[in-house]
Amino acid sequence: MNPLPFIVSDAWKTQYPSAVVGILAMRDVTNPESHPAIEALKREKETELRTRFAGQDRAALKNLDRIKAYEAYYGTFGKTYHVLLQLESIALKGKPFASTGALVQIMFVAEIGNLILTAGHDLDHVVAPLTLDIAKGTESYMLYNGKPQTPKQSDMMISDAEGITSTVILGPDQRTRIHAGTKNVLFAAYAPAGIGKEAMRMHLEEIKNGVMLIAPDAATELLEVYEA
Repeated sequence: MNPLPFIVSDAWKTQYPSAVVGILAMRDVTNPESHPAIEALKREKETELRTRFAGQDRAALKNLDRIKAYEAYYGTFGKTYHVLLQLESIALKGKPFASTGALVQIMFVAEIGNLILTAGHDLDHVVAPLTLDIAKGTESYMLYNGKPQTPKQSDMMISDAEGITSTVILGPDQRTRIHAGTKNVLFAAYAPAGIGKEAMRMHLEEIKNGVMLIAPDAATELLEVYEA
């Protein structure tokens, strides 16, 4: 099977120098509602985060280098990096990771632990090729919650042959969402300048290892980091 085609536009490279995007595509996975290995993974990460940030507050979290990098990006669109709020909820307020299906839980654990924005998709609903670009602000796509929305002009986005699959500010689409029957999966992670290629690769490897906990025979079709 040929690797998933992935095109990087010159516009993205020009608009966001030093940004990176990571793509992980895996086949023959499974997506149970819950799994003992993933429950253990979540509890371990919750303990790790609460220990690491014990006695700190939101101001301290906002001073983390990765959070500052994303906040600078989100700030240009008048938004706050939502992963900051999720980290605060788990690390400072003692709330648990949500139970949303094993594949999404694996993604969230890595996303909160590494502070790297990630979207998940059912690979069978993705129509190649994928293209990394910047939004013109005239496009439209159906958000995960089923509401149509126009992306923010100049926001990073990934599209397939049928339309947008995710943007940084608005998130993933509904058409390619992960569901209970997902057998092949795609994860797309975005990082502005200040995160770096190596951090992104480690993030993808962590997600891959998490998937292997529930699908040890899964095959990795693509694990690649693209740099502006």
